[in-house]
Amino acid sequence: MAYDRNNIFARIIRGEIPCSTVYEDDHVLAFKDIEPKRNIHVLVIPKGPYEDMTAFAAQASEAEIVAYIRAIGLVAEKLGVDVDGYRLIANTGANGHQEVPHLHVHIVGGEPVGPMLKAK
Repeated sequence: MAYDRNNIFARIIRGEIPCSTVYEDDHVLAFKDIEPKRNIHVLVIPKGPYEDMTAFAAQASEAEIVAYIRAIGLVAEKLGVDVDGYRLIANTGANGHQEVPHLHVHIVGGEPVGPMLKAK
């Protein structure tokens, strides 16, 4: 499947849709979720056209990969959740309930995030 250059995150990267930026560099943008699920809920996205982690791992440059991983840690530290803990969530595909076809990691914290789901 081809990357959709008109998905909402691609439009945010291009500046067509505003966001509440938390962090930005040449390869990464992090911004507050518009429907936060916890006190702190930030999305971290690569600026390149990657649908999910599989595409990112296969196609991103070394510089993009390093910048993305480092940005996640920097954002967690900037938000102060690195001290008490946080959860990273990356939904992929239909079964993973990915709503926007652009790689994004949710950083949620600032309060207990609850246990992981139990197997059925």
